[in-house]
Amino acid sequence: MRKITTAKIPQIQGLRALAALLVTLFHAKWISGGFIGVDIFYVISGFLITGLLVREIDRTGTINFKEFYSRRFKRLLPTSFFVLAITAIVAWLVIPGTMRASLGRDVIAASLYVSNYLFAWWQADYQNLDATPSPVIHYWSLAVEEQFYLVWPLLILLFFMLARYFKNRLAITYSIALVTAISFIFSIYQTETSPIWAFYSLPTRAWELGLGALLVLVPPIKTKKYVGLIGFILIVISAFIFDESTAFPGLNAALPVIGTVLLIATINSWPPFLNDVANSRLFQWLGEISYPLYLWHWPLLVLPSTYLARPLSVFERLIAIIATIVFADLTHRFVEEPYRHKKILPILVYKRTAYVTVVSVLMGTLIMFTSSDKIDVTGINGGVSLAQIKARPAVYDDGCHANYAQINSGTCEYGKTDSDKVMVLYGDSHAAQWFPALHEIANRSGYKLISLTKSACPSVEVKRRDQGGFKASRCEKWRENTTKRIKEINPDVLIMSSFQYYAQPPQYPNRVKWWNDGQLQLLKDVKNSAKLLIYVTDTPHPIRDIPACLANYSISECNTSERSKNLSISGFNIINPNPWLCSNVCPAVKDGIVTYRDASHISVDMAIALIPKLEQGLRDQGVDI
Repeated sequence: MRKITTAKIPQIQGLRALAALLVTLFHAKWISGGFIGVDIFYVISGFLITGLLVREIDRTGTINFKEFYSRRFKRLLPTSFFVLAITAIVAWLVIPGTMRASLGRDVIAASLYVSNYLFAWWQADYQNLDATPSPVIHYWSLAVEEQFYLVWPLLILLFFMLARYFKNRLAITYSIALVTAISFIFSIYQTETSPIWAFYSLPTRAWELGLGALLVLVPPIKTKKYVGLIGFILIVISAFIFDESTAFPGLNAALPVIGTVLLIATINSWPPFLNDVANSRLFQWLGEISYPLYLWHWPLLVLPSTYLARPLSVFERLIAIIATIVFADLTHRFVEEPYRHKKILPILVYKRTAYVTVVSVLMGTLIMFTSSDKIDVTGINGGVSLAQIKARPAVYDDGCHANYAQINSGTCEYGKTDSDKVMVLYGDSHAAQWFPALHEIANRSGYKLISLTKSACPSVEVKRRDQGGFKASRCEKWRENTTKRIKEINPDVLIMSSFQYYAQPPQYPNRVKWWNDGQLQLLKDVKNSAKLLIYVTDTPHPIRDIPACLANYSISECNTSERSKNLSISGFNIINPNPWLCSNVCPAVKDGIVTYRDASHISVDMAIALIPKLEQGLRDQGVDI
């Protein structure tokens, strides 16, 4: 067993600095895999907390739970509450009233340390793909740690009791190893089946903390200096080869986690240059302020972007990071350190913790009560209801827009369902956005409309990488099942459309070729399956969340959407809606109607307003309506 000390370890401070920097640079969009900084933090936490618990049991024979939780609250709560309160107040001032309900809900979840599950539920809903991110979403990792702190002391004490019963201290190591292995296996499984829940949940992250804990219990071994270097290289590789499409945590998380384990295991035999960097004044200082640095970086990056309703420029992100470091240092000096070293009786710590938690929950509740459903848009009398703007086509609510996990669509028949004339809509959410218009056209002209759409799965058969809840294999299977069904239906009209701005894989440096290859495969799969093959090219591409922009700015400042290029190939009958939605600019409000419901899709009201143009476009392509 390692010798455990309560003294600060310079190398650990260096690792903390590295972890905080990686996460910050990831969110600033400068390091694609910087999210692994959270995994480094988890291994460190498992190592340090288990060391404290084991040391206490060895000294006293038990764990003083009252003192343990008191220390945790005193260490973490003042800083997290301070940053949360400032973030909530500033967010309340700068974000539109229409976003305050979700802000208040998120503040409450962060206050109660359950935000990891709230955000897992929120992100698992594919309808939130284009929503503005929460300014407190990063509190999810604190929730995971607090949940770990809640159960881990109990498990450690139980493992020690087992060791005493069996008169074998190795029972402690075996027990922790078993819990760690079970968590790792579950993490691999759930990363494949429910990737969003795997990312945010304690059971799928516990193995990272468990490996840190095992470092306390295994005897120290003499190693060569290159072992620590290997650990560092594994972290660097992970930071630069991973990105948001990497399946995570699961097996991929083993790379940075093992790298961190190797660095901690060889902490006394690091290569000189690693020691020099970790022990430098800069990294020691960054390690000292790493906790407030982590807490400040996200709101300082996301709130300006939310207020501006657009991504930040490189210069703006640099300013945000500088502000993060300044705020972190001030918070460390005047909030974190004073409360950390202040002598307070545990009972008072618990009382203040309860008081602060109640204040945080009340703050979140009050924010929710100030929410508004109205956007005052210049030129539209009486404002516009956000619910009306953000309304989704009916296929979202009746189960006919397939989610990530589904590989088949339902019956999904609309219009004149007993008609011999059949029209099929096929594609992703950018096909589904045309459903309200096509539904009305089908009703008018006596067609049966069958809607076959799936989130993030374009009808154009482009190669895509897994990302978040999206699994390419499920998309491909859904396409296979859907094109087979279309052939069986043999409709009079097959209408296809797709979002064309997905991230292209590295093997396709040319976006046009990537898209055209996918269209060629689509044409091959649907050729002769319908009398008319109609492809509706993509709608203009907003570079801002349009409702959020309209809530803060004039219409003219929100007229920043871009025309989408017509990337179609021959073989399809083409309808291009861009001229319907753009003139010199692609306006955020057209003829008194808000054009887009988010940063991607046209609104239901706009789709309905375009019925005459879509109807004429279909006639021009030979559709009998």
